[in-house]
Amino acid sequence: MKQLSLFEIPSTADKWQVQNFSADNFGEQSARMSLEQKLIDITVVSNDFNRQSVSYQLSKNNCLHRWLKYKEGFSADLVKKLLLEFEIQVGDTVLDPFVGSGTTSLVCQMQGINSIGFDILPMSTIAIEAKQSVYQYDLTEIKQLISEIENLLMPENYSKRTPYITITDGAYPENTEKEIAFFTEWNENSKYSKQAKNLITLCILNSLEKVSYTAKDGQFLRWDYRSKKMMESAEYRKKNGKTPLVIRLDKGNLPTLKQSLLEELNSVFQDIGSIQKNARPNETNLQFIQGNALYELPKHEDNTLSGVITSPPYCNRYDYTRTYALELAYLGITDEKIKRLRQELLSCTVENKPKIDCIRENYAALGRKNDFDRILKIIVKNKTLAEVNQSLSDRSTKGDINNKGVLRMVNGYFAELTFIYAELFRLCKSGAKVAFVNDNVRYGGEVISIDFISTELAEQIGFKPVKIYSLKQQKGNSSQQMAKFGRVPLRKSITIWEKP
Repeated sequence: MKQLSLFEIPSTADKWQVQNFSADNFGEQSARMSLEQKLIDITVVSNDFNRQSVSYQLSKNNCLHRWLKYKEGFSADLVKKLLLEFEIQVGDTVLDPFVGSGTTSLVCQMQGINSIGFDILPMSTIAIEAKQSVYQYDLTEIKQLISEIENLLMPENYSKRTPYITITDGAYPENTEKEIAFFTEWNENSKYSKQAKNLITLCILNSLEKVSYTAKDGQFLRWDYRSKKMMESAEYRKKNGKTPLVIRLDKGNLPTLKQSLLEELNSVFQDIGSIQKNARPNETNLQFIQGNALYELPKHEDNTLSGVITSPPYCNRYDYTRTYALELAYLGITDEKIKRLRQELLSCTVENKPKIDCIRENYAALGRKNDFDRILKIIVKNKTLAEVNQSLSDRSTKGDINNKGVLRMVNGYFAELTFIYAELFRLCKSGAKVAFVNDNVRYGGEVISIDFISTELAEQIGFKPVKIYSLKQQKGNSSQQMAKFGRVPLRKSITIWEKP
C-alpha cells in the first residue's frame, strides 16, 4: 500500500479542477486546459492544513511568531511539517526569498537549521533581529524597562510629533502623534542594550494600527469615521448633496500608545521567559539581507540550499506600501521613498512598471548575460502564459478589465517569479525541494492558475514537479466578477518541486 505523505488524504481533486478558464468561452483556453489535465494528477486535496495555517491566523497565538503583526505570513506549523516532509537535517540550509515576519527562518533556527532570507520591507529587518535574539535577552533588563515605561509620563508641553506621509496624514489622535514621538525619542536615548531598544521599536510598530484611526483591509487602509480624513469626506458629500456613506469603521475607544506598548512588551516578556526555559537549539547561521531577491539571489553560490519554503506576494493587487503605510512612515520612509519602494516590490499591483530592463542590467553586471537570455526565452515561449496575456488583452479591449495595469501586473508577476525560480534551481542541491504558497486569481472573467503556471515554468527551468497541495477551502471571486461572470472557485495551493 502506498504510504501517504504528511498532508495527503485519500481523495480526488476533480472538484478543485477548473472547468472553464474563460467566462462565456470568450478567450482561448486550450493551453490552460491542457496544463490543468496534466497537473491535476499530482494535485492533492489536503485535510492537514487550512487557510489559517497558510496565513497569519495561527501565529497570533504562537509564542515568538506573533511578535510582528504581519497578515501575509504563514504559520510555524506549516513550516515544521514541510521541513519534516523535505527531510531537512540539522546543519542544512533553507532559503526564504520573501521573509516577511521571518517564520521560516525562526522555525529553522529553533531546529538547528541554517537559513538565508531576503525581504525589501524594513519591518522584516527589525522583526528578524528581535526574534533571533530570543535566547540573548536579559529578562531582568526587559522587566526593568517595562517598569520604567509604566512610570514614564509625557510632559504636557511636549510638542514633537511622529512623521507622516500623505497616506497617513491624520491617522492618529493629536495626543497620540506626540506620544509616539515621545516614546521613540525616549527609547533612542535610553540606557538599555541595542537588543532591548530594537525590541521596543518592534513593539511600537505593532502598536501603531491599534492606536490609530485606521485598520488594515486587504489592499488599503480603512479609516474610522472620527478621523480628519473621513470627517472631511462626510462634509464634502453633504455639501455636494451626496448620500452619506453607509459602511463606516468605528474602532471604539483607542488605547494610548503607552497602554499598547506595555501590552506588547509584557506579551513578549512572557514569550522570552517561556522560550528561555527550554534547551537552546544547536548554533545556527541565520542570514538576513534587506533587499530584493530578484537582485540578491544571483549573487549567491551554486548548490548550497537543502530546501526553500516561502510565500511570495500574491498577484492580487494588494499594495504593501499602502497596507503598511503607518509602519513605513514611522521608520522614516518618505513619500518619495514610498513610490520607489512600491516599484521595487515584486509586481503585484497595477502601479508596478516592468523591471525586465533592470534585471537585464543586473545580470550583465554579474557577467551572466547568457543566463538572462536563457530565462527570458522560457518566459517568452511559454504557451500558457502567452494565452493568459492575450486573453487579458482581449478582455481589456472589450472593457471587462477596469484597469489596464492588471495586464502589466500579471505579465510582470510571472516574468519576475521565473527569474526567482531559475535562481533557486541554481542554488539548490540535487534532491532539494521547494515549496511555494500562493493563490490563484481571476481578472475580467479569466482564471489564472498561479500554481499550475508556476509549476510549468519551474519544470521548464529544470525542476521536477512533485505535489500540488490544495486547501479544501477554495477562494471566491470579487462581487463585481461574480455579478458579471458568475462564481468560479479558486485554489489556494502549496506547490512542491524538486531539483533532480
